[in-house]
Amino acid sequence: MSHWSLTTDFCRTMLRLSTTLVLAATCLLLSKGVATEMVVTCDVNRVHRLSCDTGVISVQTALYGRADSETCGEGRPPSELGNTECSQEGTADVLKRRCDGKKVCEVSGNDFGTPDPCVDTFKYLQTKYTCLPAIHHVTCEHSWAYLDCDEGQVISIYGATYGRNDHTTCTYRQPASQIQNIDCSQPASGVSTSCNGKNSCIVKVDSSMFEDPCVGTYKYLEVAYICEYPSTIPKESANHQSQGSPQPGSSKSMLSFTLSTTLLLAATCSRMTAVVSAERVITCSGGGNVQHLSCDSGVISVQGALYGRTDKKTCSKGTPRRQLANTKCSQKGTLDVLKSRCNGKTECELNLKVVLTSDPCRGISKYLDTNYTCFPANHIVACENSLAHLQCDEGQVIFVYGADYGRRDQTTCTFSQRASVIKNDACSNPTSKVADSCNGKNSCTIRASNSVFGDPCVGTYKYLEVAYICEYPGVIPQQLPKH
Repeated sequence: MSHWSLTTDFCRTMLRLSTTLVLAATCLLLSKGVATEMVVTCDVNRVHRLSCDTGVISVQTALYGRADSETCGEGRPPSELGNTECSQEGTADVLKRRCDGKKVCEVSGNDFGTPDPCVDTFKYLQTKYTCLPAIHHVTCEHSWAYLDCDEGQVISIYGATYGRNDHTTCTYRQPASQIQNIDCSQPASGVSTSCNGKNSCIVKVDSSMFEDPCVGTYKYLEVAYICEYPSTIPKESANHQSQGSPQPGSSKSMLSFTLSTTLLLAATCSRMTAVVSAERVITCSGGGNVQHLSCDSGVISVQGALYGRTDKKTCSKGTPRRQLANTKCSQKGTLDVLKSRCNGKTECELNLKVVLTSDPCRGISKYLDTNYTCFPANHIVACENSLAHLQCDEGQVIFVYGADYGRRDQTTCTFSQRASVIKNDACSNPTSKVADSCNGKNSCTIRASNSVFGDPCVGTYKYLEVAYICEYPGVIPQQLPKH
């Protein structure tokens, strides 16, 4: 079984051993400012992936070209590495437009390179970005979005959009015709109206709640918000209520982040003191619907999952009463499916067809109801032929809990990739090589490639997935239990 299988016993052990340190390290990191991340992709035909464990992406700099003779220089002749003053104009603008305000963003190196800034020089794409503090939620169409704050705090929406602006979000096993339109997204001001000032809020995600910006496209709701104490809601947030919420990534949205950094940091650390946050997603019946689980901080640990029906109210709109009658309907094995698919990831998507192995109650309208927690850990993904950078604060060292190389879904590292190279999602091997290379170091760079990890599935485009924490030297937690 993969290192990613987080059992209850392991969670309890890990919480006892380093909860205080994880929280202290995280809040220490936040108190110093916003951490800078870097992604380098060597092969322009591959996927360049940015992601934030906490908050949303804000691109700082981006380079397509070459700035030194070492980066991505393995196996290349000196003649292709000599020009170290090679850069294409406008690269940062492209990355900002595509990625700012998102939790995860994938682009293809093929989006760059025209015109070629330096013919005959081997180029790479390098992006430096920060993760601005915010809670980020993505909910696929025909699901319910649950926004929640700690006791005594209230929701303040910074931005919400409904539609589609990429080929990867909420796409698991969706027909190509329903995800090809990525210029389909508009502000969803109704979220601010419904949720601002409340401790928790539930929003139905479909075109009856929001105006349909693109009929025939499978859409999703994307929300960025913070939790604040009622007396400290910033004026900027109040302006958003009256003017409508800006799109995540817009200048107005980014400005709001800078206006209340201190408050955001306090809210983030306050929220983290609960250690493990409980989340819930309900996706209504329909074999083509997608359930999306995500963690703003840490990794997913599924606690409970039900496919069936336990009440007459959930997912009942427009459904005949006879299809709601059986409230003791559940399919066996649903929890196991969710655990194997999602545990250890920061985001997980699955089509409801995955759990439709049998019909537990014919003639009854069913739904998938998943409860999960977000377990404290740093999580990074590096697409094949990119460099994974693990980084801790000064004085701290890396401790790797688990790493896998391969592919276990059809959404990660897929942008502009052929269907034939991403269809095998049962191809992932645990590896100890990341721990061997990085444990005990303050920072570590490792290449996600077959030459380092071997090839678990020839012909499949793969990625490296790592979960790690930062510890002070001498305080080493127990190893991940073997299964």
